[in-house]
Amino acid sequence: MSNKIQFYNTLTRQKESFSPIHQNEVRMYSCGPTVYDYAHIGNLRAYIFADILQKTLEYFGYKVKRVMNITDIGHLSSDADSGEDKMTKGLLREGKELTLENMRILAEFYTEKFKQDITKLNIKIPKALYYASDYIKEDIELIKELEKKNYVYKTKDGVYFDTSKMEDYGILWGGKRNHDESYARVVENREKKNAEDFAVWKFSTEDGSASSGNVLGFPSPWGNGFPGWHIECSAMGIKFLGAQFDIHTGGIDHISTHHTNEIAQSECATGKKPFVKFWMHNEFVDTGGTKMAKSDKNFLRLQSLIDKNINPISYRFWLLMASYRTKVNFVWEALESAETALKRLYGLYASLGKKVGKIDKNYQQKFRDYLEDDLDTPHALSLLWDLFKDENISDANKKATVLDFDKILGLGFENLKEIKKIIIPKKIQKLAEEREQARLDKDYKKSDELRKKINSFGYGVKDTASEQKIFKI
Repeated sequence: MSNKIQFYNTLTRQKESFSPIHQNEVRMYSCGPTVYDYAHIGNLRAYIFADILQKTLEYFGYKVKRVMNITDIGHLSSDADSGEDKMTKGLLREGKELTLENMRILAEFYTEKFKQDITKLNIKIPKALYYASDYIKEDIELIKELEKKNYVYKTKDGVYFDTSKMEDYGILWGGKRNHDESYARVVENREKKNAEDFAVWKFSTEDGSASSGNVLGFPSPWGNGFPGWHIECSAMGIKFLGAQFDIHTGGIDHISTHHTNEIAQSECATGKKPFVKFWMHNEFVDTGGTKMAKSDKNFLRLQSLIDKNINPISYRFWLLMASYRTKVNFVWEALESAETALKRLYGLYASLGKKVGKIDKNYQQKFRDYLEDDLDTPHALSLLWDLFKDENISDANKKATVLDFDKILGLGFENLKEIKKIIIPKKIQKLAEEREQARLDKDYKKSDELRKKINSFGYGVKDTASEQKIFKI
């Protein structure tokens, strides 16, 4: 165990010393995907971050009990508790009949695709991975508790949490909103008592339209409908981790609404504060200064990288070059540079031979120090380069130390196959040189013809910002 770990806590807006509520066990909840479509690489940053966090805690000797939800109901397109249910949107997009059975089929399909993506990124899939639609009973019980304590009220379109009843509502992002319209979500339901009030249960419409964000529904004491998106995470977190637990992770877009509302309904229902000791959030992946989002159709899937012959682990490596709390701007040139650097690391590792010696304690301690400082992966990666260059350490001990680091970094050194140098035939090199000259001359027709000729011999070419790369197809 380590008593030196410090994590940045969104709740207090500062780094704090970490220790779990239950000795030697960390209870952790990660907001999972809404499975109406493929995950984009911006989404995947949240799971790389949570993976590093979990593996770090385990590295320091803690048992980690981690829960992740799969949202397959109740997530509306607007923070104002209106708009289309995202799962319904997915069914309509794919031309499927609007039934609960089809909703689950859709959810299971995209959950499997999500699992495949995170596996390619060397992310450890949480054992406790639960569909929200399997815990409607727990949602209803939690809402009943809020109703008994007079924290909720009913309108024509649902049951809402009365934020005026909670003195410190909004504490996660900096204090009570005091009903300031500049911070309030858009008020589309005029029956709401306060602009910030949020739905814990939304009713289905009689005609089956999506005007309330729901088309189908589950029975409840208040009427047929769906649980609110926020209530799902509270109910599942409390069921599996208790009324209070150690860490809750998610993207920074969850701070002002989703996680703020989780705190409100959980603490008011259980009477225990804090609901979570440490709230930890990762920053966005931007494209040209804009947050990557499926709703804006400006997102890239992990498959988009694979289609460009880029190893998914290069994306993990690129993200670890920045703090999880630093916004990063995705550009292909940066990712390609990261891949080049990763391949160099692989080459250095391959050159160490087969013998595995002992972990160098000096380097291991420095590595631990960086992890203890709010998961400082940029410095940890810099240390990895220093280790490879250190001539005072035997190759066998270097190998053991790299493998120790990789328990956290997840760059795949342990499963690395022997790197064989591909010898490019001279005729292919000559064709590639001719193609490069054609590109410089802006003779793109000739360039394409030469590419096809190179392909016909079983080789491919990839243009990067700095050079033309030849590879075996």
